[in-house]
Amino acid sequence: MPTKVAPNPPTTVLDRDEVISVRSLRRTYGTVEAVRGIDLSVRRGEIFAFLGPNGAGKTTTVEILVGLQARTSGEVTVLGVDPAVGGPSWRARLGIVTQESQPDPGLTVSDCLELYAGYYPHPRDVQETLALVGLTARRNRLGEHLSGGERRRLDVALALIGDPELVFLDEPTTGFDPAARRAAWDMFAGLRELGKTVFLTTHYMEEAERLADRIAVIREGRIVAMGTPDALGGRDAMEARISVPLPPGVTVDDLPGDLRLAVRARRDGRVVLGVRDVRACLEVLVGWAAERGDDLTGLEVTRPSLEDVYIELIGHPQGGQQR
Repeated sequence: MPTKVAPNPPTTVLDRDEVISVRSLRRTYGTVEAVRGIDLSVRRGEIFAFLGPNGAGKTTTVEILVGLQARTSGEVTVLGVDPAVGGPSWRARLGIVTQESQPDPGLTVSDCLELYAGYYPHPRDVQETLALVGLTARRNRLGEHLSGGERRRLDVALALIGDPELVFLDEPTTGFDPAARRAAWDMFAGLRELGKTVFLTTHYMEEAERLADRIAVIREGRIVAMGTPDALGGRDAMEARISVPLPPGVTVDDLPGDLRLAVRARRDGRVVLGVRDVRACLEVLVGWAAERGDDLTGLEVTRPSLEDVYIELIGHPQGGQQR
């Protein structure tokens, strides 16, 4: 059983821009440590992505942040309040989109929003919210008759109807086809324009890269990297790959000296160079080819993807008891 956290009075976050503050958070289930002393903070107005494999501790962390379960130890504040003692007025400031939901039977889309709006002290306008999520044309359709993508839009509308300051999106596009996923991304990006703070959990690297201002990666209950999509895990300092087609009769030994040292692979009449300064390397290559009268048609430049970095960070997690 987790150690009961003493109910302290709600406290105001010292940094007004810090919407979520987590320090040394732990959660154990018997002998299993689901969350092992993590630290993180989320700033007002940003989209913060929380990535990790199944069983890494994402769901447990989110459930603690929204007050659905107790922590074993550590300090947590969300919107200036300890979630362990957050009351109705605090919960009204949160919007939550869970992985799975079912529409209320017998209610139209508008009916659902009218019903949920009645639970909040200062709800958004129903018609404006429908327009925001692209459901105006479906406002009179029964919820159970919506497509999967439309139901997800309804989920987001229900999360927004209370005009929350902080929105949790838990795997919001799982099962979407590519077109529906991209449409959802545009909708989620619009939340930032409304001044909302978004805490996003996802398995899709492209989704995190497209939406997130910052990303945290959790593995086996510990955060192993945190940063912007471009810099996560040292991505911005990793080698780029330049694949160069060698003209007939040309070998690696014919390359300029510095480039010979950068060769990482040879295959199919091409060499692959690993470099950090792409522009400098290309200038040398172009000059070398021009002197020889050679053509560099087919040259390719690739940088480490976010997925490459993510796979390197998570490795091969053991166990699988965490949530």
